[in-house]
Amino acid sequence: MHDTGTKEDRKEWVEAFKAGKIDFLFVFNMLLTGFDAKRLKKLYLGRVIRKHNLLQALTRVNRTYKNFRYGYVVDFADIRREFDATNKAYFDELQAELGDEMEHYSNLFKSQEEIAAEIEHIKDVLFHFNTENAEVFSQQINAIQDRQTVLELKKALADARSLYNLIRLQGEYTFLAQLDFQKLNLLYRETSNHLDLLNLKEAIEQGTDTANLLNVALEEVIFKFTKIGEEELVLADKLKNTLRRTREALASNFDQQDPEFVTLKEELERLFKQKKLSEVTQEEMNANIDALNKIHERVKELNRQNHQLRQKYNGDAKYTRIHKRLIERGGISDSERKIFEALIGVKQDADEQVLQNTLILDNESYFERVMMPLVIHRFMKQQQIKLNPDASRYINHLVVAEYLKEFNTGARVW
Repeated sequence: MHDTGTKEDRKEWVEAFKAGKIDFLFVFNMLLTGFDAKRLKKLYLGRVIRKHNLLQALTRVNRTYKNFRYGYVVDFADIRREFDATNKAYFDELQAELGDEMEHYSNLFKSQEEIAAEIEHIKDVLFHFNTENAEVFSQQINAIQDRQTVLELKKALADARSLYNLIRLQGEYTFLAQLDFQKLNLLYRETSNHLDLLNLKEAIEQGTDTANLLNVALEEVIFKFTKIGEEELVLADKLKNTLRRTREALASNFDQQDPEFVTLKEELERLFKQKKLSEVTQEEMNANIDALNKIHERVKELNRQNHQLRQKYNGDAKYTRIHKRLIERGGISDSERKIFEALIGVKQDADEQVLQNTLILDNESYFERVMMPLVIHRFMKQQQIKLNPDASRYINHLVVAEYLKEFNTGARVW
């Protein structure tokens, strides 16, 4: 088909090919664009086609048809160099248009070989863990104090979540039987919770104001007294044990921005910054023990309240902190229940966005733009909570900051 026959003849031949009455069409400078025949699954190239015409020609065989999953190109003209140059030019143009958002599209598709390799890698990382019993798995990871090990485990489980969506998107359903993706999603949450605790512990122990207080004071201080006796040694052990209990209670608190937490930490600092532990008298030591016990009881009560609120959010510490910041700020709503219902909706929306594309967290401004209408919808339309622009931005900032903090303390090291 080029200059043979009339225009009507060529039209009839094209329709006959589409209907399956003709099996081969030989064309020259024709049917590169606008030709849509689903049964066309193999294209033979006898000459080099250039630039956008090449891409147009190749996409003639990418329609879905019966049981065919792929289109095929038989290249007699050696188009590789032209294809690479055209593809790069198209990619550069697309990248210039999308800017920072381009990276969100880089991992949308994987080959069967890439999917299989990723599954094998996930299995290797999980090999030493019991992935059948979530309770045993939780016990295993809670015994790990090395943050890097937990980060690698969390990355593998996060990769499994992304891979599950990709497999379903591409229709590679045979891979779904190779991993229990639903169970791995549960294990991901357990791993994230333990990583939260390790991050908090590391932050406390590395803090410039609390490192000596909560670490050195417990493990390295040698209690020396002018007069050494049994009573002094008993008091020293009691003080160390009380301080340890208080330190552990503080370390288990996942909300360091809580004003009550800050107050308790500062009280603990003031208690032992007055003089060296090796110079305290018996009377001062008894007074310190009493003060520590009071701090410990307040920390325990704060932790109990935090834990109870966290259970409302299905164990999600992020939204527990967001909830508390909104209550502390005031002026959002007189009903704490409505704030909770709105945040639960925001959590559902945000988790869905991140689950569909974890790369969205690489672009903070883009994530903020995505989340703002979702926040407004959940608060104003569903819960009838009136928000001014400042309140809307504040809530959205809290949500975005919490997700980015979680991502940066885990995914960045991957």
